[in-house]
Amino acid sequence: MGRFRVNAPQTVSPLVISLGCRLNIAESEAMRAMLGEDAGDIVVVNSCAVTNEAVRQTRQAIRRARRARPDARLIVTGCAAEIEREAIAAMPEVDAIMANAAKLDARRWNVPAADTPPPPQRTRAFIGVQNGCDHACTFCIIPQGRGKSRSLTVAEVLREVEGHLIAGAKEIVFTGVDLTSWGQDISNTPRLGSLIEATLNEFRELSRLRLSSVDGVEIDAALFDLLAGEKRVMPHVHLSLQHGADLILKRMKRRHSRADAVDLVARLKARRPDIAVGADLIAGFPTESEGHHADNLSIIAQCDIVHGHVFPFSPREGTPAARMPQHDRATVKARAAELRAAVAERRADWLTSLVGETLPVLAERDGTGYGPNYARVKLPDGTRAGEIVPVRVQAVEEGMLR
Repeated sequence: MGRFRVNAPQTVSPLVISLGCRLNIAESEAMRAMLGEDAGDIVVVNSCAVTNEAVRQTRQAIRRARRARPDARLIVTGCAAEIEREAIAAMPEVDAIMANAAKLDARRWNVPAADTPPPPQRTRAFIGVQNGCDHACTFCIIPQGRGKSRSLTVAEVLREVEGHLIAGAKEIVFTGVDLTSWGQDISNTPRLGSLIEATLNEFRELSRLRLSSVDGVEIDAALFDLLAGEKRVMPHVHLSLQHGADLILKRMKRRHSRADAVDLVARLKARRPDIAVGADLIAGFPTESEGHHADNLSIIAQCDIVHGHVFPFSPREGTPAARMPQHDRATVKARAAELRAAVAERRADWLTSLVGETLPVLAERDGTGYGPNYARVKLPDGTRAGEIVPVRVQAVEEGMLR
């Protein structure tokens, strides 16, 4: 696609629709700020392709956006636009495709480059410090949409953090496709722990720093110490775990074992008992036996997973796992439901254990907020978004604290 103008005078502001991961959220906020209020009647769909379901939701979002904004210029970017380019471009609702690698380049949108980071659309600011991935997990299509791993420099990250803090963000979230590989493409190969140390040292006023999904095998010693003992790093770690059976992990080409994950969680909890553990888990991976599925279920309790993201395996054309012997969809869905039920049971017990505690909760715009451990809390009426308020937990209601 060549360049195109999107800044003709219009009465309708641009709309950016974000699907998928936290990195997409960060990039969508940057695009929203880059386009500004005067870019005209344009809709950008920042798509996801991590599963077939994500692609389906992308197509659904495109059709919904076209119905809502029939006269807008509708442009699709993100991983689905990269991996499923021909199919997405052929949709009658789509006017243009923007390459994933170019979507944050103001020149491609024919708008002036911003001198400062965008103001946060949420009370938490997401900063994509890393992009792409150099690994080759057999189920994953994302490296084809994101390319090789690349990192922002420390100076670039600090500049973004500063802009968000000036704009009023109370919590910074570092995110990436393979966040813990940050720095491996930079001179002297710094590790993620050093980036967090530099950020906390530079901005003493920053009281809450959170990480998106991390690969446990890549957690360096400094990062471990920060997760285990630094009060300004939130007591919440989300592991890119994927499975609880060693043979399935091997067939996925993951670089950790079940024992590695269990040991990591045990060491973190020994130092910081209140740390909340999240994890991604895939149900119904090809060749997964009943025994493997049982291992997947049991690791939820063994690693005390209270923030679980369960994905039914979805074969993605072009990946090695798509060529392996597949389970029928009913089996995959049933195993995913069992995993979700196990996570929900463990989460309910965890939430109940928090009743009576007082949590400093960062208020969102919808009347809820998040504690340091990422427990969602219903806030008293009249609480202003962006405030950090102490809340004494009275009860658990509809999956959240109040």
